[in-house]
Amino acid sequence: MLREGDFRIPSGCAISGIVHRKGRAMSGESIIRSIALMHDRSNGLGGGFAAYGIYPEFRDCFALHLFFDGQGARKDTEEYFSRYFVTEMSGPIPTRKNAFIKNAPLIWRYFVRPKPEFLSAGEKSANDFMVERVMEINGMAGGAHVFSSGKNMGAFKGVGYAEDIGDFYRLDEYRGHIWTAHGRFPTNTPGWWGGAHPFTLLDWSVVHNGEISSYDANRRFLEMYDYQCTLQTDTEVIAYIFDLLVRRHGLSVDIAAAVVAPPFWSEIDRMPPDKKEMYRAARIVYSSLLINGPFSIILGSSRGILALNDRIKLRPLTAAEKGDFLYVASEESAIREICPQPDRVWMPRGGELVWGLLAGSALADSGACPEEINGTA
Repeated sequence: MLREGDFRIPSGCAISGIVHRKGRAMSGESIIRSIALMHDRSNGLGGGFAAYGIYPEFRDCFALHLFFDGQGARKDTEEYFSRYFVTEMSGPIPTRKNAFIKNAPLIWRYFVRPKPEFLSAGEKSANDFMVERVMEINGMAGGAHVFSSGKNMGAFKGVGYAEDIGDFYRLDEYRGHIWTAHGRFPTNTPGWWGGAHPFTLLDWSVVHNGEISSYDANRRFLEMYDYQCTLQTDTEVIAYIFDLLVRRHGLSVDIAAAVVAPPFWSEIDRMPPDKKEMYRAARIVYSSLLINGPFSIILGSSRGILALNDRIKLRPLTAAEKGDFLYVASEESAIREICPQPDRVWMPRGGELVWGLLAGSALADSGACPEEINGTA
């Protein structure tokens, strides 16, 4: 009988994402069906989802999702929160019994605002303050892990197959305008609740199929900017890379993507002079943030989603459009499961960006997007 560790599926893991460009809310039922179709790409050691627009009543609060090893860790963390935050509401994240989900930690959520005195000097933003607190909590050996920290969004993840994780968290009862999902086949890292995808920071979320052989170089560069990689998996660095490049350093998302999966030098040399200068500078200055290894990723944010392959496309990625919906997934069948007749289906080239941006976003293009959600589009 084969056991975990005796074999390896180099193209394993499944990813899927849906966005409605005009912000139409949809239940989590469709994304669960999409990721469930790719059950065989996972092995039950990790599954998870990210959803945007699910907490409109607390849209101005940071929604913190935490795992606790026990009640002691929860009480210590809440005492920590009382020093830094005003808590508008807190409680366990609703779950239902699922026969395949076992040994779950305590799972709580908190809707918080930084206390004004920590921001009054104007030396740091609320986002900077929140990142510091997340890094501090996750870096302590206190049995608490923040696995989601954005506004009006949340991550839901754990040890199990993705469809069982979705059922466990009752995601069919949530409504959001962006959903991403991941079914994990861990290859080099342990399967544990905090190590499941997605990985998040503020409103960034990342689901990833592949391996990052440049992890140590990426991690060392990020540590110079006070990011701490504590969740025992390579994917964590991707969320931090985009936070650093886009939020803190002010790069556009397409330039940040070109840092992660840079054009070949020969391609850069053929660009118009102003564009060539920007891409050359980005590749030189941020060379340590280039991601080596095979990957396909879906990056979620409050502005929409972005999907990207490594430059030589060593991991599968398919995209489709219907109306104002965009779908991306590891397999076309996972899209057609929830959108049987898309207007357009294509396989993005290596390094080609797939945009699914919300109307009104400064980056949104004028193209249409995809789907029939639950047969009602």
